[in-house]
Amino acid sequence: VTAQDVAEAKRQGASEADIHDYCKKELTGYKIPKHVEFREELPKTNVGKILRRELR
Repeated sequence: VTAQDVAEAKRQGASEADIHDYCKKELTGYKIPKHVEFREELPKTNVGKILRRELR
């Protein structure tokens, strides 16, 4: 499940619980995210790379 998929699900009205339920059905236990956070956009560097350290 990518950030893009979650963003699209949020636009369609999905909640955190919906996303967790979907992940439980589709992913193995260790891959299920502990937290789901909705953002309008991801933090990026000047060259457009995603700042992963700010997302942690």
